[in-house]
Amino acid sequence: MVSTTGGGGAPTLETVAAYAGVSRATVSRVINNSPKVSPEVREAVEAAIDELGYVPNRAARTLVTRRTDSLAMIIPEPDAFFFADPYLTTMVTEVNRVLDATELQLVLVMQGQSGAMPARGRMERYVTSGHVDGVILVSVHEANPLPGILVGAGVPVVHGGRPTAAHSSVPYVDVDNVYGARQATEHLLSLGRRRIATIAGPQDMTAGQDRLAGYRQALAEAGFATRAAHGDFTERSGFEAACALLEAEPKLDAIFGASDLMARGALRALREAGRRVPEDVAVVGFDDLGVAQATDPPLSSVRQPIEQVARDLVRLLLARVDGAAVQSLTLPTTLTLRASA
Repeated sequence: MVSTTGGGGAPTLETVAAYAGVSRATVSRVINNSPKVSPEVREAVEAAIDELGYVPNRAARTLVTRRTDSLAMIIPEPDAFFFADPYLTTMVTEVNRVLDATELQLVLVMQGQSGAMPARGRMERYVTSGHVDGVILVSVHEANPLPGILVGAGVPVVHGGRPTAAHSSVPYVDVDNVYGARQATEHLLSLGRRRIATIAGPQDMTAGQDRLAGYRQALAEAGFATRAAHGDFTERSGFEAACALLEAEPKLDAIFGASDLMARGALRALREAGRRVPEDVAVVGFDDLGVAQATDPPLSSVRQPIEQVARDLVRLLLARVDGAAVQSLTLPTTLTLRASA
């Protein structure tokens, strides 16, 4: 009979090997997900692990593999911005859901309330000191040096969203922001709207740049003037931008908001100005997360396939951790129509 405790203590690697009738090295390969194990042997070893209640020694494994089994998601935005933004909170949820099917742990790293240098320095030291195997960067502004710091330190990194030109070497998963903005603007044109404005996102981020570009392309091809005010993807900035647009162009008949939160702010500004949606002013947003369904009226919005973005970000990062070359991805968007336009 095989002892299940290796001499009275907790089951060991050797105990599992004896129980499964394989070598210690084979058990180690199974635990480390090596492809050099047949399905039959893997099944026998996993059954032995379950039967014996064996728990791998993660500390010892880390010493051998130099892996921490942790991935970081860094969102260099103030805490208040993060918790109010449905895109960021949904992205964290979806990445964590992907990792639920693995042995990997997600570590969420934010810059704190102010983003001051001491907090940024702690964040950089943490992720470059071997605490995580790789990093997913999300919502990085052009002036932020973090992508270059990570690349220089040899940390595997992927970018959620196409990075700016200064960090163009970092692989990314993005959506077709230009086409999505064109979809929204062309839909407004198809409704007969001719005084179409946009509330553009931050121009130090490619999402803000590309959505503004798509809006401008659609109107230029149709032969109509553009009208733009700028926000920072927050509801308050959308409200203020919409107020400015209405003051400058009282006959405005449509607004494309480069995020659903900014579009929701525009809806509030229109309501306070006595303008009906969509009868007087049609409104389309961008993201199509929970915000769009909850507005009054429900908001037409360009949908980002955020679940697929999360899956592809994890897949690309794990390939980078293994030393493989990867290709950046740009995923398609779709326009979801509701009562606002």
